[in-house]
Amino acid sequence: MSKGNRGRDRAAARRIVEQQKAAAKRRRVTIWTSVAVVAVLLIAGLIGWGVYASQSKNDAAGVVTPSVAVDDGTAFALGTGPVTIDVYEDFMCPICHQFENAAGDTIAQMVTDKKVTVRYHTVAILDDASNGTKYSTRSAGAAAAAAEGGKFKEYHDALYDNQPEENSDGLSDAKLIELGKGVGLGDDFAKAVTGKTYDAWVGKVTDTFSARGFNGTPTVVVNGKQVTGPNGSVPTADVLTKAVDAAAG
Repeated sequence: MSKGNRGRDRAAARRIVEQQKAAAKRRRVTIWTSVAVVAVLLIAGLIGWGVYASQSKNDAAGVVTPSVAVDDGTAFALGTGPVTIDVYEDFMCPICHQFENAAGDTIAQMVTDKKVTVRYHTVAILDDASNGTKYSTRSAGAAAAAAEGGKFKEYHDALYDNQPEENSDGLSDAKLIELGKGVGLGDDFAKAVTGKTYDAWVGKVTDTFSARGFNGTPTVVVNGKQVTGPNGSVPTADVLTKAVDAAAG
């Protein structure tokens, strides 16, 4: 082999070595860049999870569950009968009022006769129908405060007797307190209303309502089975009675 050829070969070999070194360097840069990106994403994810967990903890900490609430803290029970009626209602809902007028006395009699335990779930799905005052939440929170004061049903009935029109401002807090005084509730009730003690709890009840697959009020459930009238309408007192009798066996 001539000296010229040997020189060219050595030069070619050096170029190959240099190319291999450069490729190895690029691989190292790529690897460390990838590691850095993964680390950043991991840190961001951990920070995000920490924020979420902190917010969830704070939200949970902000929920004051009435001590008298049943069904995982989402309802107020009347009666001790073997058949359970769950009524999901919104105090702004006119059809809920109609159901109460139509079936309320029947339910009360079944409670007296110890045939049923009725559980009232006060949800807030019509907050948008009160011109920004969130009447559904406020009235349900006031009902919870009334339950703590031992006057749930009395206050429940007073709210329906004074039900505002849908898409109105709803009753003021002062009026809610006035209704409470009318059924024998005092300062603790008034403080809970003005302090919105149970408003966050109403959100929990409403979320539970949705999680159970319901989306309209009133929703009536007997021993875990939703009861409706013809074509999915609100059940009448007669339909409800038959459902209770069937559940009782």
